[in-house]
Amino acid sequence: MKPDLRTVLNREIIVGDGAMGTFLYQLGFPVNTSYEELNITSPDVISDVHGQYLNAGARLLETNTFSANDYKLARFGLESKVEEINRAGVRIAKAAAGPEHYVVGAVGSICGGKRLNISKLELSRNYEQQIDALLSEGVDGILCETFYSLDEMRIALHSVRNYSDIPVICQFAVDQVGRTQDGFLVSEAFSTLRSEGADILGFNCHSGPQGIMSVMEQLDGPLSVPLSVYPNAGLADYVDGHYVYGASPEYFGECAASFVDLGTRLIGGCCGTTPDHIAAVSKALKNLQPPPLAPKEALSTESIHVVEQTANEGGRGNGRHASEPNIVDLVKERHTVIVELDPPRDLDITRFMQGAHALKKAGADALTLADNSLAVTRMSNMALGHLVSIETGLRPLIHIACRDRNLIGTQSHMMGFDALGIDHVLAVTGDPARFGDLPGASSVYDMTSFEIIRMIKQLNDGVAFSGKPLKQKANFVVGAAFNPNVKHLGKAVQRLVKKIASGADYIMTQPVYDPELIIAIAEETRHLEIPIFIGIMPLASGRNAEYLHNEVPGIQLSDEVRARMSGLEGSEGRAMGVSIAKELLDTAMEHFNGIYFMTPFMFYEMTAELTSYVWEKSGRAQAPCFDYNNQLQ
Repeated sequence: MKPDLRTVLNREIIVGDGAMGTFLYQLGFPVNTSYEELNITSPDVISDVHGQYLNAGARLLETNTFSANDYKLARFGLESKVEEINRAGVRIAKAAAGPEHYVVGAVGSICGGKRLNISKLELSRNYEQQIDALLSEGVDGILCETFYSLDEMRIALHSVRNYSDIPVICQFAVDQVGRTQDGFLVSEAFSTLRSEGADILGFNCHSGPQGIMSVMEQLDGPLSVPLSVYPNAGLADYVDGHYVYGASPEYFGECAASFVDLGTRLIGGCCGTTPDHIAAVSKALKNLQPPPLAPKEALSTESIHVVEQTANEGGRGNGRHASEPNIVDLVKERHTVIVELDPPRDLDITRFMQGAHALKKAGADALTLADNSLAVTRMSNMALGHLVSIETGLRPLIHIACRDRNLIGTQSHMMGFDALGIDHVLAVTGDPARFGDLPGASSVYDMTSFEIIRMIKQLNDGVAFSGKPLKQKANFVVGAAFNPNVKHLGKAVQRLVKKIASGADYIMTQPVYDPELIIAIAEETRHLEIPIFIGIMPLASGRNAEYLHNEVPGIQLSDEVRARMSGLEGSEGRAMGVSIAKELLDTAMEHFNGIYFMTPFMFYEMTAELTSYVWEKSGRAQAPCFDYNNQLQ
């Protein structure tokens, strides 16, 4: 008999398998079908996937039962087959694994981060029914994965403990803030689960390697229990009608040793990972000895509470400006700088406002604020844009995404901008909500990016989205986004032409890290009649560089840039990031008047320095300063 999974993980590292659902999708099985039903309709397919992961080096397999509960199977009319599908899933995995490898029963969150109309009693019934079926076939453990709330995880854990003392792995899907969706710090959630019988704790899904590492680094030193980690292969991108994940197997393998340093003993992969990713992990961890676990601690029995936050108070006022030239007017005459500063994810705006003042002093022509970028909830950019205009005089340029508002909400939002005197906007599609911090939220997408541009410009004609008159005309200057980090730049420019035809007044690009690509963009867009602002985001560290290159769709770094950033952290990393950005600026300013800086991690000192560099290269100490409230100074 194999030793107990807990015993093995206390002394060594085990490599888990990779994704099942997204791998089946890559093999041609369509979405909106039950992959779990394949356990009984196509068992050879599931067995083959298990075999590929074992050949790649996996020592532990998950059963193909992630959504095999009554609630999820009912969507496909399969609620009567809960026991059959779960039992079959275990038998297939055990037959593939043989006696030397471990098989754990996969139990996924029923709520999945959504607010479902389902009682705790019904959740418990669903979990107990599934877990009873898994245990009856003799699994080596239960893996509760992709849970967003502590409350639901506790229900699943209790459902196991009602039946068995079998090893239980509890994995959360959390963002980099390090809180569960119901407000608990990860350390608090782990303490509670450990006291209630969890044996291995960890993370999966939602984030790539870097996102999970950042949460793990918030834990208070090594834990007394093994950690498990199953990251996604970066963030998903939608290319040519298919979802793809950017993190390469090599990058995944490189991250594996870092996870071990942070206390991980079980490492596999979630969405987007393949047998190649697991092979890279297995190779990277071969003969690697893990650091010892911390001594068993006395678990806190204090009740855990959600931390209350208090809103900051701030002044309000009228932000309508007078008749200074707009961004398009400026960029036709001279170099013009737009700087992006992300709204905070909490209620403290102190550093944000400090950054706005610093960028105003450095001579930025506009401060641009994203609209919950990467589908992560942030403070309203409308509110902050108004405060920026009042307190600094700096022109706000506000992003507006198609994702969050229907036609009614979008027009209402734009009318509010007009009332506040905010007339510069950037229209973007917006990242899907399921990839953000509230994956249960709906992605609206009533409009495409082309349609939202056209409809905003319609407001400039004094006509509502419905076609009704608005009594007066708006005065919006509308920008469009452009991603030049693609294989076929010419095709991307053709799409850009359509945005211009819809009414875009200027273009802002994704960050570019290659001087040759900047030149290529200039050549490919020479025929366009509207200005382009080249995006430059200074790198903050070597890890930041690798994250952007491997995990963020639409961003590619050259080998030379990655090599220069490799191993650099803190002030050294930021200094090198600024140096590389200045080299990019040397090329960009020869071909474009429009410069668009993106501030990383609220390090506004970096983009303020780069803004000053633009004016130094232009032969002036600073750009002519337009005050958003008091006109030309």
